[in-house]
Amino acid sequence: MRELVAARFRRVPRRRSTIAALGALLSAAVLTSLAAAQSTSDPRAALSPGFDNAGVAANGVELLANRMKPAGFFNAANPGDFGFVNSDLAFEGDHAFVGNFNGFQIYDISDPANPQIVTAVVCPGGQGEVSVYGNLLFMSVEETRGRIDCGTQGAPGAVNPERFRGVRIFDISNLAAPIQVAAVQTCRGSHTHTLLKSPHDDANLYVYVNGTSGNIRPAAELAGCKALPAGTNLATPHFDQELSQFRIEVIRVPFSAPQNAAVVSTPRLFANEATGQINSLQNANPTPLHPSGTAWSPSPTTDSCHDITTYPELDIAAGACEGNGLLLDISDPANPKRIAVAQDNNFAYWHGATFSNDGTKVVFTDEWGGGTAPRCRATDALNWGANAIYDIVGGQLVFRSYYKLPVAQTLQENCVSHLPSLIPVPGRDIMTQAWYQGGLSVIDFTDSANPKEIAYYDRGPISAASLVLGGLWSTYYYNGGIYGSEIARGFDSWKLTPTAELSANEIAAAGEVELDRLTPQHQSRLVNEPSFAVVRSYRDQLVRADDIDAKTLDQVDKFVDRAESFRNDGKSAAAKAQLNALANQLDGAQYDALRAALRALADA
Repeated sequence: MRELVAARFRRVPRRRSTIAALGALLSAAVLTSLAAAQSTSDPRAALSPGFDNAGVAANGVELLANRMKPAGFFNAANPGDFGFVNSDLAFEGDHAFVGNFNGFQIYDISDPANPQIVTAVVCPGGQGEVSVYGNLLFMSVEETRGRIDCGTQGAPGAVNPERFRGVRIFDISNLAAPIQVAAVQTCRGSHTHTLLKSPHDDANLYVYVNGTSGNIRPAAELAGCKALPAGTNLATPHFDQELSQFRIEVIRVPFSAPQNAAVVSTPRLFANEATGQINSLQNANPTPLHPSGTAWSPSPTTDSCHDITTYPELDIAAGACEGNGLLLDISDPANPKRIAVAQDNNFAYWHGATFSNDGTKVVFTDEWGGGTAPRCRATDALNWGANAIYDIVGGQLVFRSYYKLPVAQTLQENCVSHLPSLIPVPGRDIMTQAWYQGGLSVIDFTDSANPKEIAYYDRGPISAASLVLGGLWSTYYYNGGIYGSEIARGFDSWKLTPTAELSANEIAAAGEVELDRLTPQHQSRLVNEPSFAVVRSYRDQLVRADDIDAKTLDQVDKFVDRAESFRNDGKSAAAKAQLNALANQLDGAQYDALRAALRALADA
């Protein structure tokens, strides 16, 4: 949906042309044949409609609470009003921060079953995506109605000195009364932004700004902005280094003086350094129509990044850059460099990226239809509007598979892949992902070539008569719970429940991972500390895979239960002896993870 918001302001026509070969780019379309269409036999396929009483289908996910949007953040006459869309989420401590096209809301989630709103800050400007670091909250602003002072009266006119488009910075040390301390203007506004706290710089925080609007502000409003002349073909080779397109902006924020935040570089991630061409990557799809027979929407044109996900501990980032997926080196935080490029002619719009916890895989999402269209129809193939999963091999992106919500949705439901985050189950790559009105899906991509759904939650459409914009913008796992930003219906919290694909021990082990904060596009390593839940998670995985015989399983349970009993009685030496004795008995490569978990727990 984010791309169509930007498209409302575009003036530059996006013409299509034949694309020359792009060297070593990896084409997923070549590697994978057309996927099967979506299922109509799933319980989610025909749920009853309703705004606050829609039918529900769930497996392995239980809704704890829903909080409708507060005053100032909805239009009662039109639940899907674009001016009041709930957008992305961020977390810090016991609080969730919910972005909205009209500002942001803060919830106390110390009791996930009873979230309480702390404050709601009306500050129009569109997109409204938020991220948090310490006492600072960052907010993207893209629409021309945004004002420097957060006023609701708009900023009319071709040039308006009160207009604001870029990244707002709030001091949230007092959560009940956030204060805007800086507002960094950019030429194309900020559709999204990404934080980077680099391990190489303790004095500053960096913000990568992704501006996708074609309506570049005039130089009379912000100096240094230069748009392509009207009617210019984006696919034509461009060499003008002053153009505000084909780049991102990097803001540096001094921790000691955030009011001095400023743009410090404008990296051209799509350039050919040898020739100086600033738009050397894919600039249009080679075919006039999407494989479904519809027009491409949005058009896969690489003139900016939609989203960038940083992984500071590994000095890498993944860029979903409209027409391409990028792997970046961020060891110099102000000057990210392109390492590798992926191309896929099934993708309409490279939208977001998520690394596996060990950084060996990256999941890119395709927002075909822009998030406002029904793109999970029974006739839609499972490689359209889907995830594409890549392994990172020798610094290159190697395509492995697609994954898409497997169940068909109705024509009244906007549905396509959107924002995920990892669930820290030991030994597995699992994420929860939003699909707008396709709901929430929990996906195991441990085997990158064979991802599968293991849990879900879905509501019926808002309306039976027409498509009313709604659904989950993002669903993120944070400190034992899953939280969702619902475009029309507000803020949700869920808990995972055991199934054949996810055990109670695995859920408990994931819940033991406690984070200080979470903005998923600023990804950090998730660590499962040694525990009995971790040990039993590996035990459960052996049972699920049928990799442990009954006699060995009996021994595992006996020794682990006995060790826990000793631990609870304060007999740590006896507990340690039990764990090490069991580890020594296990023979075979299939027990490697369990042995390591037993010894780690014994040492702990």
